[in-house]
Amino acid sequence: MDQAEQLRNIIKANVKPRQPLARVITVTSGKGGVGKSNTAINLAIQFRKMGQQVIILDADFGLANIEIMFGTVPKHNLCDLIYEGKNIKDIITWGPMEVGFISGGSGIAGMTNLDKDYLNYIIQNLTQLDEMADMIIVDTGAGISDGVLEFLVASGEILLVTTPEPTSITDSYSLLKALNRHPRYLRETTQIKVLANKVSGEAEAKALYAKLEAVVARYLKMPISYLGMIPQDSQLAKAVMQQAPVSLDNPRARSAMAYEAVAAKLMNKELNKNLTKRGMTAFFSHIISRR
Repeated sequence: MDQAEQLRNIIKANVKPRQPLARVITVTSGKGGVGKSNTAINLAIQFRKMGQQVIILDADFGLANIEIMFGTVPKHNLCDLIYEGKNIKDIITWGPMEVGFISGGSGIAGMTNLDKDYLNYIIQNLTQLDEMADMIIVDTGAGISDGVLEFLVASGEILLVTTPEPTSITDSYSLLKALNRHPRYLRETTQIKVLANKVSGEAEAKALYAKLEAVVARYLKMPISYLGMIPQDSQLAKAVMQQAPVSLDNPRARSAMAYEAVAAKLMNKELNKNLTKRGMTAFFSHIISRR
């Protein structure tokens, strides 16, 4: 029995019949500094305002952008679940508006080398995330490292943050090119949505998307779609300096209202009727069984 089959058997033994699955949205970018983590946390706040239970997984190893915005340092991370016997509830830190936060640490990188007992324990715990949350937002690192790509191929819904800077557009294309070449990328069941950040308005956002879509359609023939835009906003910069999400610090700011509009679009059932929820257990199982 290979590892993938062993993993499927473990999941079947632990996942309850008809258990509701969390919606997993993976937020990524081709380069750093484009507002990826800001997007993750502000969308989380907006989803909470809509009554959704939300947990953020900070998978941007080596950086602590989410916890800085939360204004708290987690006592535990995913390594403590895997290697120290903590359960999933022990490693969740609760931030503003009761948004849950899990620090990935370096734990995910070692998940492919675990034996059956460890896998069983982890799957049991990850199954609880599907019970605890309606929405799980995964904040990846920036760029095209193997670690980032593993998260993207495991996700059915990718939110690609880009800006009008030429390097940001180029790096976004490079990320999509690397994803398209990945042997486990499933284009039929993966939705890639582009969010234009730090733009002057809708016209610049759509022009940015048109540039990216044109080159993607010509050379990659990958399906991507335009999600929306977040305008350049001094109030957002002010909120960042105060280590607070602009959606809480100044809900009427242009950027906060734009995040609200993007969240509403993501929650629109008609616009997302073809979206298939994979759940967090399936997301991690995809990563664990990659070798």
